[in-house]
Amino acid sequence: MQTPYYLIDKTRLLPNMEKIARLRELSGAKALLALKCFASWPVFDFMSDYMDGTTSSSLYEVKLGRETFGADKAKETHAYSVAWADHEIDEVLRVSDKVIFNTAAQLQRFETQSRDHTRGLRVNPGVSTSDFDLADPARPFSRLGEHTAEGIAPVADLISGFMFHNNCENDDFDRFDEMLGHIEDRFGALIKRMQWISLGGGIHFTGEGYPLERFAERLKRFAGENEVQVYLEPGEAAITGSTTLEVTVLDTLHNGKNLAIVDSSIEAHMLDLLIYRESAKISPNTGAHDWMVCGKSCLAGDIFGEFKFENALKTGDRLSIQDAAGYTMVKKNWFNGVKMPAIAVRELDGTVNLVRDFDYADFKAALG
Repeated sequence: MQTPYYLIDKTRLLPNMEKIARLRELSGAKALLALKCFASWPVFDFMSDYMDGTTSSSLYEVKLGRETFGADKAKETHAYSVAWADHEIDEVLRVSDKVIFNTAAQLQRFETQSRDHTRGLRVNPGVSTSDFDLADPARPFSRLGEHTAEGIAPVADLISGFMFHNNCENDDFDRFDEMLGHIEDRFGALIKRMQWISLGGGIHFTGEGYPLERFAERLKRFAGENEVQVYLEPGEAAITGSTTLEVTVLDTLHNGKNLAIVDSSIEAHMLDLLIYRESAKISPNTGAHDWMVCGKSCLAGDIFGEFKFENALKTGDRLSIQDAAGYTMVKKNWFNGVKMPAIAVRELDGTVNLVRDFDYADFKAALG
């Protein structure tokens, strides 16, 4: 298969799905796939056997979840946006089961139109696990959610649930437990008036060594004490480790370091790594030969990272960039006109199917 392409491997996706199913069984919580992280719908039918539905950040994501994630399995479709527009709210209501408003003002603005719909409100508890200001929902002057019980109380009778989203790549159960306690302390009286509570995503409970049973017990206790249905919105937790970006070395050179140029681009195909100044992953990262793997765009900093290899790289070598699903495939773009990676799926029996390819017509259509 011609590179570049994303390869979604169901055998690597399955362990995450099984842990999500186990957590649902132990805790009674429901799990919704966060489409903002991963929206490659050719594997949604597979994932829908283990999850309860989808949650979104826009009208288009709402529609995608409704149409492709277990449409014949009565799955839930939650609709959230930082701000709904007048021209889209009717369609949002038509294709969703729950609509979550970011502010009391938006809730009141669309109160009449949404009156017969299940409604919720985003609440910002003022604490988060993000170490990067760009992604911190609790940053100063945050626009993400209502911040005080006093601001929520006047509209509490118009809704049946809250959505909290303040975890970010949080693999520390004790930190999660501490922040949930903070939420209960600040908003407990209001939570007890609700029927459902979403605790958002960013909790790395499918990671190696995570205390899944303790996590399940905490969720079950929270649900029981407050008499609510708990939802989680896993994104990375659902797809971590499942997908690679397959690339080919096009050229090599030496300029103080060994450099290999591949037929892909970190800005176009793994943008989140560039934004957060993180290195890509190659496994195994061992050997006596040090190489900087570089993208083919004109951006000087288009660099996947520095890695070790058993042999010196040469033109034609194939490389697999690991963990290329979360916040990666959803952000791919046409920078420099670099060919967008195709999408392939490796089935449980080992067969690989090409499910989507992109060509010049797609590039042209995206720009005019």
